[in-house]
Amino acid sequence: MIDQEFILLIMNCKKYADKAAHQKSTWLPLLPAFLRYFHVVGDETLDSEYLFNYTENLLIVRTPDDYNSLPKKVIAAFSAVSETFSFKYIFKTDDDQTISNVKFFDTISALIKLKNANYGGFTIDIKQPYLSEYNRIHPELPNYLPLYKTVYCSGRFYFLSLNAVSYLLSKRENIEREYLEDYAVGLNLSKDLKENMMHIDTSKYFSDSNPLLKKVEQNSL
Repeated sequence: MIDQEFILLIMNCKKYADKAAHQKSTWLPLLPAFLRYFHVVGDETLDSEYLFNYTENLLIVRTPDDYNSLPKKVIAAFSAVSETFSFKYIFKTDDDQTISNVKFFDTISALIKLKNANYGGFTIDIKQPYLSEYNRIHPELPNYLPLYKTVYCSGRFYFLSLNAVSYLLSKRENIEREYLEDYAVGLNLSKDLKENMMHIDTSKYFSDSNPLLKKVEQNSL
């Protein structure tokens, strides 16, 4: 096992390799030394369950590489990290995100350890079931996609502790049946691991390339 306290996973796909390249040429070289990152892509033809390319900071998992399979890709990436690294926290973000100041990671890592938090990000509280509108952004999603009562953190950025990741891996089949990975994570995480959820106003630090995303996110509150 490789010792690495904090790991950043960035969801990407082969179709949008240019987005990963953009991040590599802008804010990723400025990451603090304690944080190791990997772009995550899917490849159904992979001979093994996963493959780390440490030179390219790339994690390939044996899953489809399309948007609807993002829950499968995320939980596969969690599994790969769990089998390879001795870690304490996973940070997760996407290939369309830009961060205004990478000192955010210094601050958030210190706060997480201070509060002993297992899960955090921009929290979205679904008080009553409703139909998702994310198919306006991703038409490949089903038109009928009900979301049920839960609290979850937006996929723009969230963190999970080792305990939280281990628990989610025990719910892998449930997560793989979902369409929205951030919702799937919050829905399947146990209540005790969500008791001290840390709310982070990620809009102060992250910006995305899809202007509809924030609007849909706000409508879900």
